[in-house]
Parts: sequence; C-alpha cells; structure tokens
Amino acid sequence: MTASADLRDAFDNAPCGYVITTPDGQIQAVNDTIAFWLGRERDTLIGTPFAQLLTAGGRIHYETHFAPMLLASGSLNGVAVDIVASDGRRLPVMLTANVKSDAEGRPLLVRIVADDATDRRSYERELLAERRRAEEERTRAVSLAQTLQLSLVPPSFSPPPGLQVDAHYHSPSAGDVGGDFYDLFPLSQEKYGFFLGDVCGKGVGAATLTSLTRYTLRAAAVGDDHPVGVLHTLDRVLKQDAHGGRGWFCTVLFGVITRAADGFDVSIATGGHPPPLLLRADGTADYVATGGQAVGLFAEPRFSAHRITMAPGDTLVAYSDGYTEARTGPGSRYDDDGELLRFAKAHSPTDARGIVAAMRSLIEDLGPGVDDDAAALALSVTT
Repeated sequence: MTASADLRDAFDNAPCGYVITTPDGQIQAVNDTIAFWLGRERDTLIGTPFAQLLTAGGRIHYETHFAPMLLASGSLNGVAVDIVASDGRRLPVMLTANVKSDAEGRPLLVRIVADDATDRRSYERELLAERRRAEEERTRAVSLAQTLQLSLVPPSFSPPPGLQVDAHYHSPSAGDVGGDFYDLFPLSQEKYGFFLGDVCGKGVGAATLTSLTRYTLRAAAVGDDHPVGVLHTLDRVLKQDAHGGRGWFCTVLFGVITRAADGFDVSIATGGHPPPLLLRADGTADYVATGGQAVGLFAEPRFSAHRITMAPGDTLVAYSDGYTEARTGPGSRYDDDGELLRFAKAHSPTDARGIVAAMRSLIEDLGPGVDDDAAALALSVTT
C-alpha cells in the first residue's frame, strides 16, 4: 500500500468523523466513519449544509454561535451537539474545528472532527443521576437532623409567674446533629429545675447521649433536687450505660430556682461547664463562681454548688463554649481576653429576651468563626 493510500485509509477509517466544509458550511468531503454513523452514503452528503446533520437545537447553536465564533477565532474545541442519523437516531458527538485560510487571511475551508460522545453522555447522565440522588439523600439527612435536633430542645417554656425565660440554639452545620441541649421544667409549684450542657461528639451518637442526659437530669431532680446530687446521678448513669465504654461524657450546668419573698433563690452546680453570667438590675455583670469536673469522665468527679438570689431586673445567662471558643483569627478565640464578660456588661441591665437577642446577634457577627454548636439559656426576674 502506498503512502497516499495509507493516508486515505487513515482519513476514511479514523475512529472519529471527519468533515470538510466551505466557509458557509457546505460539505465538501466526509470520511466513511461519519457516513456510517449517519447511515448514509458519502456521496449523498456532499453539498449538504453541515447544519442539516444536527438536531433542531444543535442547528440553531451552530448557525448562531459555533460557525460565527469559528470563523472569527479560527478554531473551536469541545462543542457538544447531536447529529441525526437517517433512521432518526441521535448520536451525541463532540466537535472540534479549525479554519484553513489563504495568505491574506480569507477562510478557504473548515475542518471539523466529530468524536463519538455516546459513552461520555451516558457517563454524564449517570453522574447527574448520582448527584441528584446524593442531593436527595442529603436533603433527607438534613431534614432528619433538624427534626432530631428539635426533639432535643424544648419547643417552648412554661416558667413560673415572675420569671421570664428565653433561649437560642445555633448549629454551624445543617446536616449534623449537635450536642448542645437545655431545658426548664417544674419540680413543684414553687420550684423549677433548669440545665444547659454539651455532650461529646456529633451526629446520631451525640443525639442518643443528649437524650439520655436530658431525661436522666429530669428524673434525678425529681428524687433529689440538690444540683450536686443530680450531677452525681448523671455521672453514674453515663458510666453504667452500655455506651459508656465509648468514653461518652458531657459538660453541664444544672440549677434549681425557688420562689423567694422578692424574687428567686437559685442553686447552681456545674460539671466542667463554663460559669453562667449574672446581669444585675443595677447594670453590673459578673460570672457566678462555680466549679466542677466534666460528667462521666473522671473516676471520682468533683462537683460543687453555689447559691445566689435574683431580684427583679436580674438576669442569669447560661451558655455553651460555642460562644467562648469561636475563632476570631489565627490562633485566637473570642473569649481569650474576657470579651464575653465585657459583652455582658455592655448589655446590662436587660431581660432574658434582650440578652438572648444580643447573643443571637453576636453569633451572626462572629460568622464563620463559629464552628461548634452554640446555645444560650437566660432567666430573668420580672419587675
């Protein structure tokens, strides 16, 4: 076989389709490959406008975009269109083309290469289908996580007369169940229990531990409402539970609030949790001195209680470390230099709704620096 015959065979039987057209799109030559794809004889294609080989949408795209841009730039790559065979079948192809011009830059002919994109199109459809399924699964997961998260915090509060209560929960990720929790519940007509805490981990495991912790605190307070005793009961339950081998633990603040002659008496114990803030009616603010180790983590944990009296206009704020540990820069956190206390002093005096609204705004201002759940529970004595 001569060299010219080899070149002709390479053209006619190439794994891609070759088309040569005039600058206005009239086919001058084709190879056997594209003629076979189209189910037509090569001779019947000569003189046919190349655009007629395309679908209606592809034809519009070719005439309004492909051809003008090709003549203007001299080449185009990776244009996805469908060509139509004689029996009506559609064959997806990827077109690459360039222009041959004369010495003065006038176009003489257009060379078009068509690569069979059937497998690619099939892959793209499968990929798109998988992406849709993944998005649907994520939507379902987010919905489940949100529903589960809502089940771990009370939808509303029923505080005793003279006490205003408000709370806020922020999750930086819609698809994860966080570990922060809080509640306020009656122990008698004159006495209420409240708590706010944070369990280790995230997801379903954290939700399970949160549920166990919430109901243990509620049940323990019915039999012994002393905050230290309640935390010791929770500590034993976490260690005895079948999941205890996983090293589950939590930090928690537990308190009992009792009606007094002019306000409320509050007894608070913490287990490894940040101390609450007390905003007084006179505009001062400070931490409530508490101490204690994380619950479920130590062989002989130490918990201690602290008593305060809240008068009309006073507000007590419990919060999780999502506030204090929010990142404000490389290696720096929001509360490294006591910023949260300064924040509380700047908003004192205020009531439960006011301070929770301010803390919600604080979370929004910290933005992406908040990479952990953040919860706040505020109790204020009405005047």
